[in-house]
Amino acid sequence: MNPVITAWTAVSPYGIDRESFVDGLRGGRAAPVSDGAVHRTALVPGFDARELLGRKGTRSMDRLIGLAVWAVGRLTADRPAERGDRSGLVLGTMGSLQSTMDFSRSSFTEAKPYFVDAARMPNSIMNSAAGQCAIWHSLTGPNVTLAGGRPAGLSALACALRLLRAGRASNVLVGAVEEYSDTRSWIESHSVADSVGGVLGEGCVVLRVEPAGERPALAEVLAVRSRVALTGDLEGTLTSCVDDALAAAGVSADDVAIEFWSGVPGRADPVADLIGDTGAATAMFHVAGVLATGEPGDVAVVGSADRDGAVVCAVLRLGGPR
Repeated sequence: MNPVITAWTAVSPYGIDRESFVDGLRGGRAAPVSDGAVHRTALVPGFDARELLGRKGTRSMDRLIGLAVWAVGRLTADRPAERGDRSGLVLGTMGSLQSTMDFSRSSFTEAKPYFVDAARMPNSIMNSAAGQCAIWHSLTGPNVTLAGGRPAGLSALACALRLLRAGRASNVLVGAVEEYSDTRSWIESHSVADSVGGVLGEGCVVLRVEPAGERPALAEVLAVRSRVALTGDLEGTLTSCVDDALAAAGVSADDVAIEFWSGVPGRADPVADLIGDTGAATAMFHVAGVLATGEPGDVAVVGSADRDGAVVCAVLRLGGPR
């Protein structure tokens, strides 16, 4: 049997819990926006890592790590006995652009290149968020970080399935995280192919994925497939990826009741329209959208493409109440 999603949480521009995201998405309510460095921004309201997580261990924690640690904590709180070496974590993220740029800049602006704040160095490493989540919440199983642009969350889901099928973990927390920062806004505005609209969002979504039968299933993960559009034929590559995923899932296009797309020209992104472009967390917010709005028995397709050519597609079948 296929692995299943048994729990999930979201930290979004609607609020710091899953219920806020569900209410906002179902109501079709656009998140509040404010002015940023270049783009308008949809921030997680009132998010302060030191206030939510406490002062210990958060002095040098950046916003992206704080979002991830908080979200993972929300999901592990109800099953603390299952932490340990059988609980894995796979996180889709490139890390904090702000932390990376700040640390790099200090090596040029200080009196000596090595006069940098050593406490902030870990924040500039891509897998820092996943590592901090594991430390904070005693997750000593496999710990993986994947950078894949907007489809990163779906790539993380595929990795989680492999870990489960290989017997490396009994359950895997799989998610994606992105922060807003002035540096991210500046980089997006200067990219060769600036595909960001008017609003940059942020947030984190985390799922618990485990073998079927362990807990009531919110959704069955039927298939995840990926492609790379090397020749610029994004539509053709996406079609091939979706066809492969549907075939692997054993369903037809006529069976699909829900579709979420991101980064695909000509196809609407209803989640981004409400909470902004959430970067590496985009595809995982779409999975959350399926869980928030679908009905039991629905078959859903979540497809995501990045401007660099990565294409990933997942097929889910929804279970009971979410």
